[in-house]
Amino acid sequence: MRLLFLCPRWGTISLPPAEFIRQVIDVGYDGIEVAFADGDTSDESVPLLAKDAGLAVVTQHYATLTTDFNAHCQEYEQRLRRAASFRPLFINSQTGRDLFILNQNLGIFEVAEKVATDTGIPIFHETHRARCLHTPWRTTELLRASPGTRLVLDLSHWCNVCESLLEDQSEIITAILPSVEHIHVRVGHAQGPQVSDPRAPEWQEALDAHLKWWDRVVDAKRKAGASQLTITPEFGPPPYQPTLPWTQMPVSSPWNINVHMMNLLRNRYTK
Repeated sequence: MRLLFLCPRWGTISLPPAEFIRQVIDVGYDGIEVAFADGDTSDESVPLLAKDAGLAVVTQHYATLTTDFNAHCQEYEQRLRRAASFRPLFINSQTGRDLFILNQNLGIFEVAEKVATDTGIPIFHETHRARCLHTPWRTTELLRASPGTRLVLDLSHWCNVCESLLEDQSEIITAILPSVEHIHVRVGHAQGPQVSDPRAPEWQEALDAHLKWWDRVVDAKRKAGASQLTITPEFGPPPYQPTLPWTQMPVSSPWNINVHMMNLLRNRYTK
């Protein structure tokens, strides 16, 4: 099984597109994952430059937050179609809202299915706090009602929402493994979605928990005969990244951490 490691555009917006692509290639990523804000066309060259350089491209949806259900569906569809227009491998969608009831979130899944059918671009849904897949229990409920749903697994969010390292959720994680198509590699903990630096010894327990989950995903995909698995190391900038008081200086470099996580997992899974 081929592993493709993707660099997040998140956290590097200050870099001009061509410089971003150059750095992505220099450190050894296989592709990029990029989102677009409404009305902002400044980054639209990024996926084009990436493809010209032979990199894989994944686009991301994150921006639909309105609590009016009908407006939410309309805005969501528009943003998905824009993300699909770049012809990515797939769209990673932060889908729905935790405040919507089950049938409403299922309706939003139907919007995604329609766009995927119309465009031919697969749409996978991220386990993300404040969205429809914000807890293990709601995710299980939604997958039971919509068994064809495919997931982007980011368990750092569940650690935060469940205020634990999911010690009592092993059965649910096992149950959702067949639905996982993409991994966001970030280490969360009981009080937040991102540790300050996973290389530090005080976060060893949290890192080990996440490594075991990622091991299970990779093992499951290999046993299922998958040809490839995409992985995005996704430690983000402030305010995800803790900062020092007064100066607001980040306590470590998300870029360096993401490169470290890519190399750690590439070595771990290609032995």
